[in-house]
Amino acid sequence: MSGGSSQAGRTVTSRVLAVLGAFDTGHPRLTLTDIARRAGLPLTTTHRLVRELAAARVLGRDGDGRYHVGLRLWELGMLSPGRLPEVARPWLQELFGATGENVHLAVRDGTEVLYVEKVYGRRAVPILSRVGARLPMHPTGVGKAILAWEPAGFRAAYLARPLERPTPHTITEPGRLARELDAVRVQGCAFTYEEMTLGSCSAAVPVLVAGRPVAAVGVVLASRRARELPRLVEPLLATARHVAEVYAAGPA
Repeated sequence: MSGGSSQAGRTVTSRVLAVLGAFDTGHPRLTLTDIARRAGLPLTTTHRLVRELAAARVLGRDGDGRYHVGLRLWELGMLSPGRLPEVARPWLQELFGATGENVHLAVRDGTEVLYVEKVYGRRAVPILSRVGARLPMHPTGVGKAILAWEPAGFRAAYLARPLERPTPHTITEPGRLARELDAVRVQGCAFTYEEMTLGSCSAAVPVLVAGRPVAAVGVVLASRRARELPRLVEPLLATARHVAEVYAAGPA
């Protein structure tokens, strides 16, 4: 959720960023009052900024008066220099074709994983992740896969913070989670069993470039099919290797 305050001295840039930051995957459409509250800005200031952003197509407005992120912001986002989703897409599609399951690619952003690519079909189990979504690291397969290969200092700092518990099965005990991350490094793959969402389980592997986890590739299944996760490890590892090789080679 976007934070901020209405304290004096905030720059115009910080206020615009607060307005844009009010939107997230859980709040894709907001009223003017919602934006002001989530941005921590006076309603009059919010109204002026939102009007200008809408005129520039950075924000759009629905028929019911609610606002959403506009096409101009999407266009600018597509200019981001990040190559990873584009590099990974063919391999993710191939993995989906071979498994028929939800396949996604995520990167670390702070203490969360950011989902940057996803391939799925109508028969795949519904999951929370979607492109642009953020989730905690420890309850997700891709998060564990990345966290296990992060430097020891980062892992220690992560384990020392309060850990979210999305389901009763989420591992939040620091010692137990540390042991699981050690096991992930040994086995090369992370597994979750209803730790992020009841009814689903996952397997994920890191995309390693020069020993550094630049991303993770994951597959999600319905919990009733958890016994099938081990057979997905080799396809996941192969996909991660291909992505890492192409990404490390740099632009063609």
